[in-house]
Amino acid sequence: MEFNSKGLMIPAVNGALRNNYIKVPKVIREASGIRIFGKRMKSFIFTTDVAIIKNTDADAVIAVYPFTPMPTITQALMSVSDIPVMCGVGGGMTHGKRSANIALHAEFQGALGVVLNGPTTDETITHVRENIDIPIVITILSELSDIEGKLKAGADILNVSCGAKTATVVKHIREKFPNIPIIATGGPTDTSILETIAAGANAITYTPPTNGELFREKMDYYREIEQQKVKHHGEYLQRLESGEEK
Repeated sequence: MEFNSKGLMIPAVNGALRNNYIKVPKVIREASGIRIFGKRMKSFIFTTDVAIIKNTDADAVIAVYPFTPMPTITQALMSVSDIPVMCGVGGGMTHGKRSANIALHAEFQGALGVVLNGPTTDETITHVRENIDIPIVITILSELSDIEGKLKAGADILNVSCGAKTATVVKHIREKFPNIPIIATGGPTDTSILETIAAGANAITYTPPTNGELFREKMDYYREIEQQKVKHHGEYLQRLESGEEK
């Protein structure tokens, strides 16, 4: 049973088959959230796995992958997800008008926003801004990034991903830009997530376990059940042989 900050009970409705899903850390709810097109979002799950996207309680998806962005991938993600999706549209090898065209396609597919990677030039941000009417998220990889230049070029939201330095960089950014929306990686623990929120992050990206890791847990559970079945069957046969069971 779950209660909100005012002590009111939050009813939960689940199905017998869809009760097993990826839960983001509850401490993420401590963040202020970012209101995009009227909807407030605090947790962004970082994945392109359609099975995970379909089975999570995150508020939205950040779908970025280490290959050149493709409209077919965006279309596949959008067709599966029942929560908003922010799609990667390049910024490294893929840039300029090509990123702008991919971003426009993402908007037409229903994306909540587009994500540009750290190396993105201000010129590419401007190209994208001129072509779409959904938020541009720019990834920040270092405290040395020219954040002011990226914002002037048209970026709307900062996505801070600086590893162990994330909270420090977020704090530095927040001091200079008190009103800019910030999404940030929260790290592996509740403590690190809360530290990032305290530093000024409005929303947190959560990296879920891989499909292989999740399936490994389920297979271990299935093996245990199977072993119990074999054990009970063996005990039953022994009782039959001894005449205890008829």
